[in-house]
Amino acid sequence: MARLRIGSRGSQLALWQANHISALLRARGHEVEIEIIHTTGDKITDVALAKVGTKGMFTKEIEEALAAGRVDLAVHSLKDLPTELPKGFEIAAITERQDPRDAFCSRRYSKIEELPQGARVGTSSLRRQAQLKAIRPDLDIHPLRGNVDTRLRKLEQGEFDAIILAAAGLKRLGKTELIQQIIPAEIMCPAAGQGALGIEIREGDAKSREVLQFLDDVAARAATTCERALLNRLGGGCQVPIGAFAEIRNKKLHLESIVADPDGSKLLRDSRDGDDPEKLGNDAGAELLRRGGDQILESVYHRGLASTGR
Repeated sequence: MARLRIGSRGSQLALWQANHISALLRARGHEVEIEIIHTTGDKITDVALAKVGTKGMFTKEIEEALAAGRVDLAVHSLKDLPTELPKGFEIAAITERQDPRDAFCSRRYSKIEELPQGARVGTSSLRRQAQLKAIRPDLDIHPLRGNVDTRLRKLEQGEFDAIILAAAGLKRLGKTELIQQIIPAEIMCPAAGQGALGIEIREGDAKSREVLQFLDDVAARAATTCERALLNRLGGGCQVPIGAFAEIRNKKLHLESIVADPDGSKLLRDSRDGDDPEKLGNDAGAELLRRGGDQILESVYHRGLASTGR
């Protein structure tokens, strides 16, 4: 059996993900080791992610190790992977998806609607901020960086009345005690690829592709391919105020998507069904641009709220 080296970020969640994939590979008789690689996104902790502006800020250094042959595969949160991979890489598998929705976490309040006027909410995501502001313009939203533990600790210490995190990460780490509400996708459309893991390899590495084939989930690949096609059509990276959530409904792929101004003043929504994941995402993206999404995104970049780097 193959000896495989996995490249991973060093955060608690990234290591959980790498160990999860490692355990599945070991169960098939493979020898596996994990190499921790520090990425640009991990090193910059005092700037909002949307303003960092580095394409592949959580993946570039891992891809360099992959290209150099130091590791054989990389385990990423799929939402961190740019929609267009650099030349020389491919996604060998997209794993079965954990809950793709966002979680409302609080010590005192059970849902967004219960927050008092002017409540302090933590999130560094323009996508989450925009959708929160659309339903609760009175909320006081502040940047929140750091790993899951750091963010939860800030909530526990009373720095925030509530924080918004990806449900998948909290569930994977078993840190669900402060989840008060899994926010419906109709209220807060998730990020493209949220909840899924992408396993990246060197392009043309047939041996690794074959070894990883069993991890590729058909439903997760269809849904995330659709979401990433929409994101690509809109020209957005993982830090812009774009949401996309696809799932199988009545044997068809259903896509919910949004583009929003970070202040919540404009929010465009699209909802459609289709059979071809890529076409469905492209068509939804084109329609959102036609209805004014291009102006919203141009304004976001112009105001320096997000970088165009993807």
